[in-house]
Amino acid sequence: MESHDETGCQAPEGPILCINNCGFFGSAATMNMCSKCHKDIILNQQQAQLAASSIESIVNGNSSGNGKEPVVAGAVDVQAAPVEVKIISTEPSTASSKPSEMKANEGPSRCTACRKRVGLTGFGCRCGDLFCAIHRYSDKHDCPFDYRTAARDAIAKANPVVKAEKLDKI
Repeated sequence: MESHDETGCQAPEGPILCINNCGFFGSAATMNMCSKCHKDIILNQQQAQLAASSIESIVNGNSSGNGKEPVVAGAVDVQAAPVEVKIISTEPSTASSKPSEMKANEGPSRCTACRKRVGLTGFGCRCGDLFCAIHRYSDKHDCPFDYRTAARDAIAKANPVVKAEKLDKI
């Protein structure tokens, strides 16, 4: 007790509950509110100031917000009414039923060669079809994809032809 008399600091008598009765403890630094309630009050005051300055600029006819408008010093209670959200579809109902029909026709994924169900373990080929483990190689399912031409094109693209300039003969 003697140490706080020497320093002049006083400890609070006990914990102070938030003045908004939210159940949390407040402090004198946050006007006896908890940090969440204090943050909400500050945010509401800033929104009210912004709304008041924008309304004033509209009334005065100033289209540019140069920040020289007077700022409201008092707290303004702004209450927002609940907003109803309505989703309006612009497409006809027949167009929305087509994707569901497409999924119904797909069914389980099957091997293109033997029609065996492959599920998630199917192998996609470059020809665009899905195959089981037996038919995954191009020679097992008579793949129409031309691997030789694709490889030539890839090599030509990766290795451009470099020609040096000719030297002048002396």
